[in-house]
Amino acid sequence: MEELKLYTYIAVFGTFALYFAIAWWARAGSTSDFYVAGGGITPLQNGMAIGADWMSAASFISMAGMIAFMGYGGSVFLMGWTGGYVLLALLLAPYMRKHGKFTVPEFIFDRYYSKTARVVAVACLIIASLTYIIGQMKGVGVAFSRFLEVDYGIGLGIGMFVVWVYAVLGGMKGITYTQIAQYVVMIFAYTIPAVFISLQLTGNPIPQLGLGSTLADGSGVYLLDKLDMVVTDLGFKEYTTDNLGGTVNMFAYTISLMIGTAGLPHVIMRFFTVPSVQAARASAGYALVCIALLYTVAPAVGAMARLNLMNTIEPVAGQNLEYAERPQWFKDWEKTGLLKYEDKNGDGRIQYTADAKTNEMVKVDRDIMVLANPAIANLPNWVIALVAAGGLAAALSTAAGLLLAISSSISHDLMKGILTPDLSEKNELLAGRVVMTIAIIVSGYLGLNPPGFAAGTVALAFGLAASSIFPALMMGIFSKKMSGTAAVAGMCSGIGITMLYVFQHKGIMFIPGTSFLGDMGPNWFFGISPNAFGAVGALVNFIVAFAVLRVTGPAPAHIQAMVENMRIPGNVSAAHDH
Repeated sequence: MEELKLYTYIAVFGTFALYFAIAWWARAGSTSDFYVAGGGITPLQNGMAIGADWMSAASFISMAGMIAFMGYGGSVFLMGWTGGYVLLALLLAPYMRKHGKFTVPEFIFDRYYSKTARVVAVACLIIASLTYIIGQMKGVGVAFSRFLEVDYGIGLGIGMFVVWVYAVLGGMKGITYTQIAQYVVMIFAYTIPAVFISLQLTGNPIPQLGLGSTLADGSGVYLLDKLDMVVTDLGFKEYTTDNLGGTVNMFAYTISLMIGTAGLPHVIMRFFTVPSVQAARASAGYALVCIALLYTVAPAVGAMARLNLMNTIEPVAGQNLEYAERPQWFKDWEKTGLLKYEDKNGDGRIQYTADAKTNEMVKVDRDIMVLANPAIANLPNWVIALVAAGGLAAALSTAAGLLLAISSSISHDLMKGILTPDLSEKNELLAGRVVMTIAIIVSGYLGLNPPGFAAGTVALAFGLAASSIFPALMMGIFSKKMSGTAAVAGMCSGIGITMLYVFQHKGIMFIPGTSFLGDMGPNWFFGISPNAFGAVGALVNFIVAFAVLRVTGPAPAHIQAMVENMRIPGNVSAAHDH
C-alpha cells in the first residue's frame, strides 16, 4: 500500500512540477500572448491542446462511469460530444478564424453591431462556463481525496492552486503548452489500463476490439453477453439495449450535447491561436484524431469496469462476497464516502441488486469507476498512480481553458470593450489575471457544493451553451440579414427557457429544496430531461430570432458585406486586431 502511495505522489507531483515549469517558460507578456498565445501555435500542437481542453474530467472520469451504469444509453455522450466537434470544425471555426478576433463575444459584437449583444453573450458564456467548471472541480476533488488520502475540500484547494499558478501566469500561451503535456499524460493514463484489462478479460490487447470479443476463460461467451447475463440476474436493465429515458430524450440529449459542444467558447478560442484559416482546419483534423484515441476506448473501459465490479461482489453466481473479506480498493473508496455499504439483512455479505429494499451497496458513485478500475482489476501500482495523474490532468486542463474564457470575456469584452475603452494593455492584462483569480475562487466554492455527478453537471453547461451561443454564431455566419435586435431576443429567450426548465427540476441555482417540480420523469416536457433541454432552448432561440427579424427588418448593408467577406476563402488577419 505504501508503494502505491509513493508512486502516486511521484506521478501527481511530478506532473504538477512539469506544468509549473512550462507555465514559467511560456509566461504571457502581452494581451496577445494571454488571449491567443501570440497566434503562433502549430496545427498539431493546437490539435493536442484542443484534445486536452476537450477531454475534461467528464470525459476522463465520468463518461466511462456513466457508460458502465447506463450501458447503451451512455452512448449519447460519445455521439453528442464527438458529433459536436465535427459541427464546430466544419461550420464555425474556419469562419470565425477568418474574422480574426480574440473572443466569442467580440465576434458577436462585430457581427450584430450591438453592445447589448456583447453583454448578453458574455453573460451566457459565464453561466455556461461556470456550470462546466463545477464538473471539473468535482473531478479534482474526487481524484485528490482518494489518491492523496486527503479531505475532498483540501483536494479541491490543491487543484485550485495548481490551476491558478499556471493559468494566471501563462494565459493562453502557458495553458496551450501545459495542455499538450496534459494530453500526453491523459492518453497514456487512459489507454494503458484499458490494454491491460482487455488482455486480462479477452486476451485481446486492443480494448476497442476486446469489447466485442469472447472471454479469455475458454467459455466462448462474448464479453457483452456475459455482462448482460450478470446485470439482468441482479434485476438491472440489459446493458446493451438500455436507452436513456426513451427515444425522444435520447435524440434531444444527443442534439443538445452536439450543438452545445459547437457553442463552447473555450474550445472556439483555441482556433484563434493558429496563424491561418488553413491551420485552423488542420488543427481540427488533428484534434479529432487525438480525441478519438480516448473516445473509442471509453465504451470498453465502461463495460469492463462494470463486469469487474460485479465479479468482485459476486465472484461465483449466487455466492456474495463477505464484507469482512472485501478487497483493499473497496476500503480505500469507502474512506472517501463515494462507496457505501449497509448490511440490511445482517448476514455480513454484500448484496448488490436493482431493488432498493435489498440492495446493500447504497452508494456507488459513477465518478469513481475509471479511477478505481485498475485497482479492481489488480493492475500494478504504477498503473493506478498513472490513472490518478491522468484524471487530474483532464480536470485541470479543461478548468484552465474555461477560466481563460471567463477571464477574457470580462477583462477584454466587458471592461476594454464596453466600460473602459481606453484601458492600457498592461492594465487589461492585470484585470484578466484578477478576474481569473476571482473565477477560480467562485468555481472552487461551487465545486464544494456541486449539483449532481460531474458529467451530469457538464451536460447542463452544454445545454446552456446550446440554447444561447450556438444559434447566435450559426445565424451570424449563415444568415446575412440577421439583425442585432433579433439575435439578442433569441439568445435571451433560448437561455431563459432552458434555465427556467433546469431550475424547476434541479432547484434555483441548484439549491436543494427549491425545485418546483422535483427531478421526476412524469413532469418532463415531452419526456425530455433537464440535461437534454438545450436542444429545445436552441429551437426557441432560432424561432424567436427569425420572428423578431421579420418585424424589425434586416441588418445594415455593411454588416451583410462583412458576412459575405467572412464566407469567402482568402487572406486572413492575425487574431490580434482590437
